[in-house]
Amino acid sequence: MDATDHNITNQPAIKKLLSRMPQEVASSFSDEQLTHLLTAVGSRRRGKHKIDLRGTFKLPFYQWRFYYVFLAGKNYRELSRQERRMSIILTAIVSSLFLIFCTGLGLLILYLVKSALGIDLFPNFSLGIWGRFKETFL
Repeated sequence: MDATDHNITNQPAIKKLLSRMPQEVASSFSDEQLTHLLTAVGSRRRGKHKIDLRGTFKLPFYQWRFYYVFLAGKNYRELSRQERRMSIILTAIVSSLFLIFCTGLGLLILYLVKSALGIDLFPNFSLGIWGRFKETFL
């Protein structure tokens, strides 16, 4: 929302800023000045994230303090065309890898069941999986 869409003094960030000032100082700002203050201070509010870890720390051998921020949650913002494209590609890659993994796991389970039942599809040929499985687990 642009700061000029509504009365600038109704913006939450401006209300908070002005509430921390003496009344005579707060009332002395023009709408243009308040708009620039809003831009400088920022009107972004902290979102509600499932995971929101923020903090600071100071290493004992440095004089500076460091901060960290780790946020995770649902993305509600509108994605750009490039972000949508990357999301589709990443979804396709992850889905393909998951499908390959599940297929491989399914084939391994079928092979182990076949071997446990003593079914020999190719006489005198073995992948050695059943022998290793028996050594390890049975």
